Amino acid sequence: MAVVIRPLTQLQAEDIAYHWHYTGEYSFYDMDADEEDLNEFLDPAGRGDHTYAVSQDDELIGFFTILQIEGNTSEIGLGMRPDLTGRGAGQAFLKSVLHYVTVNFHPERITLAVATFNTRAIKVYLKAGFTAADTYMQDTNGSTYEFMNMAYKC
Repeated sequence: MAVVIRPLTQLQAEDIAYHWHYTGEYSFYDMDADEEDLNEFLDPAGRGDHTYAVSQDDELIGFFTILQIEGNTSEIGLGMRPDLTGRGAGQAFLKSVLHYVTVNFHPERITLAVATFNTRAIKVYLKAGFTAADTYMQDTNGSTYEFMNMAYKC
């Protein structure tokens, strides 16, 4: 069961945007929860060449975006298919992303931001070797949420 990582196609972006819906408080991560994010995700120019599909056995299991590459630091954002969340698949998915970013972009550090209510993801990130940094408030999805910055040393 090899993981394959390739640039995200338009069809995959549309599938994620229109069909991936999370339950409960995790609906925060639905693409249509923020119109600006949705429009950027669906626009090939907005995605640029820095959004990738993660597939296993020819099925899309997630995606990630390299949001920023500054100096020796790569910032990532990632999403896993809703039916796979909370089922123990996050660690393998994250390790695949970290390996790809490390091998292809050679950062010394990888950073990400996560909503602090998302304790499932935070647990996965900590287990993978991320450390928690500061928290901050951010206006998004029609409200203000607390986020945590996390960092991984390659």
